[in-house]
Amino acid sequence: MKLVFATHNPGKLQEVRELLVPDYEVIGLSELGDHEDIEEAALTLEGNAWIKARTVWQKHGLSCFSDDTGLEIEALDGAPGVFSARFAGPDKDPQANMDKVLDELKGQRNRKARFRTAVALVLNGEEFLFEGTVNGEITTVQSGAKGFGYDPIFSPNGYNTTFAEMDATAKNAISHRGLAIKKLVAFLKAH
Repeated sequence: MKLVFATHNPGKLQEVRELLVPDYEVIGLSELGDHEDIEEAALTLEGNAWIKARTVWQKHGLSCFSDDTGLEIEALDGAPGVFSARFAGPDKDPQANMDKVLDELKGQRNRKARFRTAVALVLNGEEFLFEGTVNGEITTVQSGAKGFGYDPIFSPNGYNTTFAEMDATAKNAISHRGLAIKKLVAFLKAH
């Protein structure tokens, strides 16, 4: 089965392919020749995931899924949340985003955080939603070179490493996106 993943992010695309291949052929928007950014104007992760999935379905008529992920930090009242990619500005600069988080948490003892992912699926015109959450904390310094986004400053509960220090298999087994995609896969296999 071929599924479009409504993303231009190569890191996300690779992570999801590792979870879905060989059962599914996953193609990104760039492989469709679609290089337009889909504006994420919703104020919730679920809303943004639906915007992207519905846009791809309407534009290409192909079964697709999309995700939106937010890093929610307790001491920052849930910020950056839905604005995670643009936390430090419209350039979506991962390093600037991490720097801003670390700066805002300087001297803060409460470093509890969670990653939350919403995955919206449009399958032959029908709509389904899946979610995944992983709890952890924000480290005081960046560590690791794997992954993407906030991975170098997020340490999941029960681990002494950041997501950026884990190999893809270990991260996908416990990550927010991995959990949501596993729900998606279980659903697809049952249908």
